[in-house]
Amino acid sequence: MMIMKVSESFDSNAKVRFDPRQDLGRTKARSATEIQSRLARVKCRGGVRKFLLGVTVAKADRVKIADIARAAGVSAPTVSKVLNGRSEVAPETRERVREVLRSHNYQRRPSGKQPRAGLVDLVIKELATPWSVEIIRGAEDACREAGIGLVVSAVHSAQADAQRWLDNLAGRHSDGVLLAVSDLGSAERERLDALGVPLVLIDPIGDPDPDIASIGSTNWAGGLAATEHLVELGHRRIAMIAGLPNLLCTQARLGGYRAALERAGITPDPELLRFGDHFPPSGRAAALELLDLPEPPTAIFAGTDLQAFGAYKALQSRGVRIPDDISVVGFDDLAACDWVTPPLTTVQQRLVDMARMAVQVIIDGGSDAGEARRIELATSLTVRESTAPPRRL
Repeated sequence: MMIMKVSESFDSNAKVRFDPRQDLGRTKARSATEIQSRLARVKCRGGVRKFLLGVTVAKADRVKIADIARAAGVSAPTVSKVLNGRSEVAPETRERVREVLRSHNYQRRPSGKQPRAGLVDLVIKELATPWSVEIIRGAEDACREAGIGLVVSAVHSAQADAQRWLDNLAGRHSDGVLLAVSDLGSAERERLDALGVPLVLIDPIGDPDPDIASIGSTNWAGGLAATEHLVELGHRRIAMIAGLPNLLCTQARLGGYRAALERAGITPDPELLRFGDHFPPSGRAAALELLDLPEPPTAIFAGTDLQAFGAYKALQSRGVRIPDDISVVGFDDLAACDWVTPPLTTVQQRLVDMARMAVQVIIDGGSDAGEARRIELATSLTVRESTAPPRRL
């Protein structure tokens, strides 16, 4: 590569002198700030070209990885690792390379329309839960209809499993990622962004990033419908076994529960509220606590069907009849709701449709073509045999 020396005062009509013997070792910058401050633009035949520290950063106006590496004082493979979101780069080095990339508006070499990989990744926290089965079923159905494959990864521990999964993703192509996991950290999200793979959140745990597409449910409306159903049956002491308090879905369902009580002129009783972790053991433990109250509830609204199943176990262990003694409502409408005794009244959350729609967002190009989409699918109440008017004493 030919090297151009640039003087501080440059005559645009003068001929440009090239020195191919320039020592490239002296062109390394110690920081991105130094690099940016020493940029110069000069006019020459063929238009405007950028020069960095006396070195042309592109022979034909295109910045190359080798030029970025030279400017940042790293090797070309290190720049490639940063571009591909690989983890084996020190944070300080990664940030320095990114600053150089940004300062030069580096763009990957275009290769026409990016070929489809024919694969979509689904990242989920657990594989063995009924909730996960519904999500996987919806994603698999949509991928099969579209003629593409589905790669399912379980991320049990955000730091360990997520890093392994991201390393695998960086080594292959994917058309997009469906993220149905509640605790992926900011570092992992940053690596996903560096990989440039479209991302869709399924049932996000907090307020979704406006730049990321997300598919959720009308959780507040679902909590309202479940509680109003119990109120209409004549219940006044209605307990709620909620999920993890930091989750957006928990807060929304709890908000709907409280709103329904207040509409009915019922003051929410803090004693009737319990929190759990969405799984049967927490539902069982919470129901036992509620039964031990001086004045137990006549109805329980569980934040998930799994918590409702746990409440079933607790009530049955105490000889409490459902719905004769206590009514129970769940949330999700898992397939098992028809098979428990008695069949569970629950709020239907369209999990299969959520996953199918998330796949379609990926097929349509994610959020790259425009604003990120926030889609909430309507919930509805499915009345079965676990609810009835309260028993009159």
